[in-house]
Amino acid sequence: MTDGHHGLAPATWLTLHRALLPASGRALDVACGRGRNAIWLAQQGFETTAVDRDAGAVSALADRARAEGLRLSATVMDLEAGEVTLGDAGYHVIVVVHYLHRPLFPALRAALRPGGVFVYETFTRAQAARGRPTNPAFLLEPGELRRLVAGLEILDEREGDFEGRMVAGVVARRV
Repeated sequence: MTDGHHGLAPATWLTLHRALLPASGRALDVACGRGRNAIWLAQQGFETTAVDRDAGAVSALADRARAEGLRLSATVMDLEAGEVTLGDAGYHVIVVVHYLHRPLFPALRAALRPGGVFVYETFTRAQAARGRPTNPAFLLEPGELRRLVAGLEILDEREGDFEGRMVAGVVARRV
């Protein structure tokens, strides 16, 4: 399931859980990078917003979405600049892959609608032994992800060696 255009397939952790996502609605891809997950969400019929601080990546993603006629808006946003708000209960799906900024979790929770689904996966401390990233600020401690999503109902989770990377992932619903 590659996107053909850049050979960047969406995250397996996301696509594996399509059945747990709502049929449609508004989706947010946080720290979207080149937008592989945002594109997939838009292709699934979600009205998608993608945010990242890399203006070049955001611009390229916006161009691609326009060219493909996708309902996707890409916005430059520094997610680490003080108090970030992602709105209140505006999204049916929020996706964060390979990005960790612990202070952002309350804003992510607040932006999820009741019944909305949060799909999250990033690297754990064990990844540092294999190479990048190595900065503990960007790596989850064992069991930490469960604490970060406290208050959400966990539908599925995993932690360990997946696809050659040491990661922790969670799919959770706001009740």
